[in-house]
Amino acid sequence: MANKIPTRIYLSEDEMPKSWYNLRADMKNKPDPMLHPGTLQPVTAEDLAPVFCKGVIEQELDETTRFVPIPEEIQDFYRAYRPSAVIRAYYLERMLDTPAEIYYKFEGTNTSGSHKLNSAGPQAFYAKKDGLTSLTTETGAGQWGTAMSMACAFYGLDLTVYMVKISSEQKPYRKTLMEAYGANLIPSPSNTTESGKKILEKDPNTGGSLGCAISEAIEKAVKTDKCRYVLGSVLNHVLLHQTIIGLEAKAALDKFNVKPDIIIGCAGGGSNLGGLIAPFMGDKIAGKSNARFIAVEPASCPSFTRGRYAYDFGDTAQTTPLIRMQTLGSGFMPSANHAGGLRYHGMNSTLSKLFHDGLLEARSEVQTDVFDAALKFMKVEGILPAPESSHAIKAAIDEALECKKTGEKKVILFGLSGTGFFDMTAYQSYNNKTMEDRVPSDAELEKGFATILDIPQNK
Repeated sequence: MANKIPTRIYLSEDEMPKSWYNLRADMKNKPDPMLHPGTLQPVTAEDLAPVFCKGVIEQELDETTRFVPIPEEIQDFYRAYRPSAVIRAYYLERMLDTPAEIYYKFEGTNTSGSHKLNSAGPQAFYAKKDGLTSLTTETGAGQWGTAMSMACAFYGLDLTVYMVKISSEQKPYRKTLMEAYGANLIPSPSNTTESGKKILEKDPNTGGSLGCAISEAIEKAVKTDKCRYVLGSVLNHVLLHQTIIGLEAKAALDKFNVKPDIIIGCAGGGSNLGGLIAPFMGDKIAGKSNARFIAVEPASCPSFTRGRYAYDFGDTAQTTPLIRMQTLGSGFMPSANHAGGLRYHGMNSTLSKLFHDGLLEARSEVQTDVFDAALKFMKVEGILPAPESSHAIKAAIDEALECKKTGEKKVILFGLSGTGFFDMTAYQSYNNKTMEDRVPSDAELEKGFATILDIPQNK
């Protein structure tokens, strides 16, 4: 190929970022603070101490430090699988016959198969530093549970994972892998916690949700000695850790003076999307860029496109602090969508604020269209994408085809957040034409909205 830009752009080990980027420090309009559900006052470090590790509490509440140094121990952990490549999708461009340049940041080269290890490692490190002996967490599609299992095995910590029940049934080999690393996996909701029992009393046949699994994991953590809870998305310290993705992508593209016009990521709780866009969004806020940012979510769980911007609980049992975010209501139960990592009722508060202020676009896609895009991509680029990541692929293809229609040569960057090798049941369903597109009705959404508390809030 005549183009001088290589197919794969790598940073050297020495070029790997040494700090995470805190986008909130550069935002003119900050996300609203988390509130204590009892007092409705901003949460303090003391409020969060029974649930989270000290290191992540400090990062969660910090809105002023632009660059947070990555401890040497975590840099060493990262070097096992980072830096990851930015790949020019030459073959996809050719198939689409588009003038657009398409790039993707590939995060699926570690054993967890996704970007999740970028935060699992730091959270396990901070837990070990605090003298803890065990952790609890939730997982949807299984990427986060696998990553956390890997990190806990590395740091010698016990781990209990509450996996959304429908996902555990769809992906039994995720359970096998987590258990191979020493984790204890429990399908959620379960009879092992009071919150799980209450959920099952209301609906014994529920497939569960991330909100349910979070409730159980938090309950287990606060009732267990020397144990804390760790979260794979939604909160700002997780987004902070994931900025390693965007920082690497920006540094790699800068080598060839490539400036993205459109940056796209899938959106569930926000960690992959937020990590990818953060440094580019910082440039936009500073007036150095006019890039567009697109969040892509499943039509079955449309917290951006059909949700409300309100204070809401992060879990179904309503035990967490209140977060102002795009939400479908903590009581919303999504359908059994195969993109299990995107089945969450709310969205990260920073991304929600950017969306509310018009800096971030959002769209939703039905899963048959998403899987159609995934197979198009796989056949030419040679990577089997995770269903979650395939939402970003769908939008990237649509934007590239729009360039074909208009003749504009735009640069598109999207996040390929993971691989789909544990998602063969979903691909089989698509191939057999038994996959269904479930889109909640307005009436179904109203049931979720009814669980949102009526809290006065600023615009």
